[in-house]
Amino acid sequence: MVVIEELERAQDALARCLRECDRAVAFTGAGLSTESGIPDFRSSDSAWRRHPPVPFKDFLADADARALAWRRKFAMDDLTAGARPGRGPRALARLMADDMLGDIVTQNIDGLHESAGAPAERIVELHGNGGYAACLSCGARHELADLRPRFEATGLAPECACGGPVKSATIAFGQAMPQEALRRARRASLNCDLYLAIGSSLVVYPAAAFPVLAKENGAALVIVNREPTPLDAAADLVLRGDIGSIFAPFESCSLRASTS
Repeated sequence: MVVIEELERAQDALARCLRECDRAVAFTGAGLSTESGIPDFRSSDSAWRRHPPVPFKDFLADADARALAWRRKFAMDDLTAGARPGRGPRALARLMADDMLGDIVTQNIDGLHESAGAPAERIVELHGNGGYAACLSCGARHELADLRPRFEATGLAPECACGGPVKSATIAFGQAMPQEALRRARRASLNCDLYLAIGSSLVVYPAAAFPVLAKENGAALVIVNREPTPLDAAADLVLRGDIGSIFAPFESCSLRASTS
């Protein structure tokens, strides 16, 4: 393991890794979005501590719990309204456009990768997407802009036309992970030679198993994060510092052009 904390050396090391690989995959966590004003889950002052998510079993079992979940959902949406992609998501989208990065596997639910320009079909959302809702019975999609006025007028958790409960299209605590997303994440992890774990604490499983899988399959593992992670010792390279600053050069400078 090599740890680099000096900014320019970290940027140079990351550029070198990207130039030398054949297929890179990015695995992203909450630390990539904090620059955009999206709170992470673990900071002592996180808004998630003021509006803790409702466990899935409670959501299913109790109408009052469903209403509480929706109140908390809209409160969090108000806190992050207008968030725009920071330097990290913009850089990753640029690397994808330059064919220097394959897939993005993300734990984030904020949709900032797609907003930054990354193709939706190449983004694997392990924990869902907070930008819309879905019926838990029939799977029908529901738009938040339609649900919110009715909820605020009645205080009743929304239901689908089929009678099923409607929930934000994110994965709640205790809810099963989406199997198709897990399959796609596994496939991406097994078909890369460079795995970039960015802004993740790497403690939430099964998501945190994918960097390990990639490493065990022969990929170089590079961790970019402000704080140490449990997987640092297994990494080939650890770049420790402000994520947006480390990725800043890659949103405006084509590595592809510099290699030609």
